[in-house]
Amino acid sequence: MRVYDLILKKRNGFALSKTEIEYLVTGYVEGSIPDYQMAAFLMAVYFQGMTEEETLMLTRSMISSGDLICLDQIAGIKVDKHSTGGVGDTTTLVLAPLVAAAGVPVAKLSGHGLGHTGGTLDKLESIPGFQTDLSVKELVEAVKKIGVAVAGQSASLVPADKKLYALRDITATVDSMPLIASSIMSKKLAAGTDALVFDVKVGSGAFIKDQDQAFVLARAMVNIGRSADRNVSALVTSMEQPLGRAVGNALEVEEAILTLRGEGPPDLQEICLVLGGWMLYLAEKVTDPEQGKADLKKIIESGTALVKFKELVKSQHGNEEVADNLSLLPRAKEQVGLKSPVEGYISRINTELIGSAAVSLGAGREKKEAKIDPAVGIMLEKKIGEYVRQGEQIAVIHTRTDTPPALIDSLGKSIISAYIFQKEPLKSPQLIYGWVDKKGEKYLV
Repeated sequence: MRVYDLILKKRNGFALSKTEIEYLVTGYVEGSIPDYQMAAFLMAVYFQGMTEEETLMLTRSMISSGDLICLDQIAGIKVDKHSTGGVGDTTTLVLAPLVAAAGVPVAKLSGHGLGHTGGTLDKLESIPGFQTDLSVKELVEAVKKIGVAVAGQSASLVPADKKLYALRDITATVDSMPLIASSIMSKKLAAGTDALVFDVKVGSGAFIKDQDQAFVLARAMVNIGRSADRNVSALVTSMEQPLGRAVGNALEVEEAILTLRGEGPPDLQEICLVLGGWMLYLAEKVTDPEQGKADLKKIIESGTALVKFKELVKSQHGNEEVADNLSLLPRAKEQVGLKSPVEGYISRINTELIGSAAVSLGAGREKKEAKIDPAVGIMLEKKIGEYVRQGEQIAVIHTRTDTPPALIDSLGKSIISAYIFQKEPLKSPQLIYGWVDKKGEKYLV
């Protein structure tokens, strides 16, 4: 078998066999297949795509490249939630303790920030003392004890994905639906949970800009999950503006705590309740997602969700007092208000610009080795559909005192330019576009 022949076969639009895909993945991980040949293969996939069967075989081959996590010691149906990434997407910080408070075990593996989108681990690590570097044994013990844990992914889990993603990132082949689906599903299936809910983001702040493509990815992941005998559903949700009003690590932790208190932004609370309802449904805790949503709302109102958040923080060596005293979170020394240049209703927000500005402030990494400042970020005072007077404050930059004034000025102009206004009133954007259920059926809202 020659790599050249497999590249040619895929370039010409033919499907590869299980043996051929395994040969490519194994050879690349072991180092016998060089970057330049795998890059050529990835580009062939980018243009020719993969069949559903090929995508499943690629996923399985990637899973086989590393260790598997066994969660059998944990009683009950273990459930996880994964977002494809967005700006201000703080749902995991709310959902993990909220769903655990409903009696469903949540063993969550998360990652650091990528590009203009924030990372769950970065957010949690802004809580003083919070540790995300857990061993599999520590993860399992924490979930057995309190029902929830959120940790980083081990390097031994799906090493094929880590190596392939790094190559995709430098060869312009990231946005290929079969490659995205196999990347996400290989990690999630290797992590050992029984049920998965996906939040596929689409819009100006997401990696996927087209709604049809978002449903393609949603269905692909659900089908892979079904083939692996897992209960999987996927919602397609809006990222046409940041979720909530906070963009930045400690700022988003504060917003998550407020949401667990029942005081959070309406859009963040709604998406958390809907996703959580699906998690309870797939965990067979309720008969339908709507009942799950209603149950979770009661759990927030009772204060039980906030108590579970404190347990999570304490379990991972963080200061649980932040839940009652938000001033214990890192705070930026300087705040710079941004005023609207015009009067009108906000009709659009270029969300990627907002996310990129937060990264430039230090809330994310422009280079892999860069350190994150947990205190900095952006608070949005106004969002789509809201009326703004000329000169009224629309956003606030939270920054360090040593940030160069020229950078603040430049980022301020960029953030203001992200807002588009119109004279006529308009509705707030749709939050949820639809879903793909565990049978692979598509439904539109």
